[in-house]
Amino acid sequence: MQYLTNILFLIALVAAIGFFTINVRKLIRNIKLGRKVDISDNKAARWKNVLLIALGQSKMVVRPIPGLLHIFVYVGFVIINIEMIEIIFDGLFGTHRVLSTVLPMGVYNFLIASFEILAMLVIIAVVLFWTRRNIQKLKRFWAREMKVWPRKDANYILYIEFVLMVLFLMMNAADQRLQVVSPENYSTAGSFPISQFIVPLLADLDVSALVIIERTSWWLHILGVLFFLNYLYYSKHLHIILAFPNVYYGKIKPKGQFENLEAVTKEVKLMMDPNADPFAVAPDATEETPEKFGASDVMDLTRHQLLSAYTCTECGRCTSECPANNTGKLLSPRKIMMDTRDRLEEVSRNIDKNGKFVPDDKQLLDDYITREELWACTTCNACVEACPVSIDPMSIIMAMRQYLVMEQSAAPAELNVAMSNIENNAAPWPYNQMDRMNWAKED
Repeated sequence: MQYLTNILFLIALVAAIGFFTINVRKLIRNIKLGRKVDISDNKAARWKNVLLIALGQSKMVVRPIPGLLHIFVYVGFVIINIEMIEIIFDGLFGTHRVLSTVLPMGVYNFLIASFEILAMLVIIAVVLFWTRRNIQKLKRFWAREMKVWPRKDANYILYIEFVLMVLFLMMNAADQRLQVVSPENYSTAGSFPISQFIVPLLADLDVSALVIIERTSWWLHILGVLFFLNYLYYSKHLHIILAFPNVYYGKIKPKGQFENLEAVTKEVKLMMDPNADPFAVAPDATEETPEKFGASDVMDLTRHQLLSAYTCTECGRCTSECPANNTGKLLSPRKIMMDTRDRLEEVSRNIDKNGKFVPDDKQLLDDYITREELWACTTCNACVEACPVSIDPMSIIMAMRQYLVMEQSAAPAELNVAMSNIENNAAPWPYNQMDRMNWAKED
């Protein structure tokens, strides 16, 4: 019987890790559909951002209360799963609390006590997060893009985390009781500052009932963790893994500095040079001109932008800071990232079905993101500054705007007028250059 449970555990573990590996390979494939960009510069600054933003949660605590609660969940959930090392070893080899035989008992007791305290903090944080979403109903959690699956997904994650922590404490409570009533099978190990309050509820149960509770909690906990591991790919909680690479590859240039196409930059410099031959062609410009200016679909975006789409936590901080959204305009930076991810997943299913991407008469522009949304952006960078994991929705907006202007000549009338004035008068206003100083002559 012991070997059977070990084999069943091995099968569950291999199946979960195998399915997770398949999804990770698909994730990498989807991200590689984007354009390559050189983001290997300034490694020291990038690692600093990883330490401060991804690991240190520095941008989360800008809003202290939710930031602190998130730290409880983040630290608690990560550190508690250190115990997964022990659980996996016990499951494979039929041992029980194997680390208690390896570590000094004082160290082991401290670890178990710490795990329990963190588990309780996670439970408290999860309850408060659920309350904020479903009872308090904060506006940013009930926006138009947060309907059906996104709203359900957020709650599913909270339920899973809550149940996993309760199972962890129930497992410890039953184990603690068994250490008293059946010491020959359950040697004394661990310190239980939280689950000790559950033990009185189990006082009247016999050994067999306690073993059933302990083993059931143990199995449900480990299977729940393996399920959650594979749920990540379909959930906004994928940021648990992707936040670190996304922050590393995040923008480190000044936030107001736009990315410019080298071919276009050379042409503009040539046009602005008063000594240049008006019929000259910028050197090497033809070699550097891209097949398409800007982006109309996910394949036109960079790999980092696609990585960011998968990293989005759907927290809505970007949208809550967006002045366009706050004044009633259609734009929501969060929706830009969610739409990009949804289109990328649609392309992924297309590739899975056909072996390669077969044109489906759809694209990110118009079918997912409207032109009204794109032109509502004021390029103020508020969304970029607000994001806790260094996502840049504005870069996608600007890439799609670039496509509209340079490929379709589809800029709004006001912008066309301004650009015509710049071309003719070297300023966005409809005044001749010779008349610029007339204001100084007035009394």
